[in-house]
Amino acid sequence: MATAVHELEQIAERIYNQLNSGKIPEMSIPTRSKNNIIFDEKSKVWKYGKANTTRTAKKLDGAYMLLRTLYLLDFIREMSKQQKSSTLRELYYISEAWEMGKFHAQDESNKLIEDLEIVTHFQREDFKIRPEDDGAKVLGDVTLTEINRKGKPMRINCRNDVGDTGYNIPYNVEDNKITFNEFGDSKCIIAIETGGMFDRLVENGFDETHNAILVHIKGQPARSTRRFLQRMHKASGLPLLLFTDADPWSYRIYGSVAYGAIKTAHISHILATPSARYLGVTPSDIVNYDLPSDELTDKDISALKSIQSDPRFKGKYWRGEIELQLEINKKSEQQALAKYGLDFVTNTYLPEKLKEMNILP
Repeated sequence: MATAVHELEQIAERIYNQLNSGKIPEMSIPTRSKNNIIFDEKSKVWKYGKANTTRTAKKLDGAYMLLRTLYLLDFIREMSKQQKSSTLRELYYISEAWEMGKFHAQDESNKLIEDLEIVTHFQREDFKIRPEDDGAKVLGDVTLTEINRKGKPMRINCRNDVGDTGYNIPYNVEDNKITFNEFGDSKCIIAIETGGMFDRLVENGFDETHNAILVHIKGQPARSTRRFLQRMHKASGLPLLLFTDADPWSYRIYGSVAYGAIKTAHISHILATPSARYLGVTPSDIVNYDLPSDELTDKDISALKSIQSDPRFKGKYWRGEIELQLEINKKSEQQALAKYGLDFVTNTYLPEKLKEMNILP
């Protein structure tokens, strides 16, 4: 954290020097708008463009933001000295003591933390700022070493050394916290959208019968989950597969894991896994397996049409699936596979899919 704090101190020093020389203080950051976010075809992730925004004390709003920035820099430095951490929510309430520098909504404090990430090229975890929600769950034959809160390494097998709920991914998943050691006979990593489906695969022993590492990503996955998936994929060389519902919001979950999200474009290179593949459920599955389904809502249709122009989904596969879904006007959940019994998903559906993808013989 010392290096991260040093970068923050440099920001404060620049503002101080501007004031000391009689200049109106200002701070420049990349413009955070859709117009300045591009999809890099080479790296297959979202990135910021070259446009910058200057926050200056010439305007009252800019002056307030610079004041909040300085309070925040001091708060992070003090945390570093005390070896403490803070949640994003705690940070928002702590600002109540900053008088004119307090935040009026948590969205303001969240965005300022993201601004500091962009300017310093560090992550909020380097500033000891953590999210409120807990991490995702992992169950499978992967052995890792985690540095515990006492600073000592713990070797953990995510199948044999955990309970039914699996290993809980911490908010910090960098190599100073987690090291991947072994992957046994694992053949793939399956990231699963819903807790119900994760529990079904765990109860049916799919991790053992088909040598899969199962990860419950809890809907739209947290940053730590996406980073963990990327690191595990790179360390193991195993294919990363996304198993979600068949609706536009779930396809966007896949897009965020594979190619990054607009909101986190500044760290797409450490969060996104462009080689990730979509496992299902698909519109074709709704037809081929005659799955129970619901009609698309107006919002669903609008989202699907938006996906048609999304560069992350421009391939022939996605074009065909989205067109089919609009044609049949249906969406379906993972749990709809239970129509054929509780074992169907693990005995038939997933094995067939994995064979089609040449992951299983």
